[in-house]
Amino acid sequence: MTRYARRFWYEVFVRWGIPYCRRYYPGSKYEQKGTLIFFCGKMGAGKSTKSKLMASESNAVLLTEDEWLSSLYPHQISSFDDYLKYSAQLKPLVKSHVQNILSTGTSVVMDFPANTVGQRRWFLNLASEIGANHQLVYVDVSDEQCLKQISQRRIEQPERAAFDTKAVFTQVTKFFLKLLVKVKA
Repeated sequence: MTRYARRFWYEVFVRWGIPYCRRYYPGSKYEQKGTLIFFCGKMGAGKSTKSKLMASESNAVLLTEDEWLSSLYPHQISSFDDYLKYSAQLKPLVKSHVQNILSTGTSVVMDFPANTVGQRRWFLNLASEIGANHQLVYVDVSDEQCLKQISQRRIEQPERAAFDTKAVFTQVTKFFLKLLVKVKA
């Protein structure tokens, strides 16, 4: 696209009060794609709460890993190894489903963990393969706060009591890789 065409679209966007970004001009590969929103944070940090709020605020589709796993594999996840096995089986189905939704221009909020480099790469590939934008939300909470919220969740959701324990939190946290964000001064 020439700079004159960019200028034209910039003026159109400004006239209609639309935030302008060079990538969002008619005919670009980013036109009318939804945004993939996903989360990084320790177990019990509040990713699910934040995802529900963001989905509601942005009128996006919310997909929750816990719901998918409990629906597809009821009473089969009793350990962290079980979770890893069934979560891996779920990903190919979820990937094509999410890409189809994003391709319609609808944003998707995924309440799935992005706590390791491999998990983050999976989300990035999911969005970039179809030319959709993405947003990673980092929920930074102390271990003490996470454990407090996990205790509360065990009371509110007794079916999760076997998995939502301090021992599982400790095991899962070993895999957690904190985001290192550099801010330009």
